[in-house]
Amino acid sequence: MKKILFLVSVLVLISCKKESQESFGKAETTTEVQKPVDLGKTIFEGKGACVACHKTDVKLVGPSLQDIAKIYKDKKGNMVTFLKGEGQPIVDPTKYELMKPNFAITKTFTDEELKALEAYVYSNLK
Repeated sequence: MKKILFLVSVLVLISCKKESQESFGKAETTTEVQKPVDLGKTIFEGKGACVACHKTDVKLVGPSLQDIAKIYKDKKGNMVTFLKGEGQPIVDPTKYELMKPNFAITKTFTDEELKALEAYVYSNLK
């Protein structure tokens, strides 16, 4: 009888442990998809650290987002190519040397993140 009770106890413990391990560390799935502009804003203000040099409507260290968007639109420039470090500066070439170190960050972004960042910049076009 003691053997049966011991066996049942072990099986209960094993089954409980298995369930708790299966749910531990699993990423929660969500059906919410972040809009590119929202993702771009998150990147701009967060891991991209773009906000340190660029503001929406005021030139800081770098040109404003409104100026960047207008110039890229008017010149039909490719912002994603530039952020990959593969394009020439078209907004303010005199600030290019200041921007170059930031390519170490932007080159790590996925194409989706770069396009989202571009969408966010264009969303500031006035």
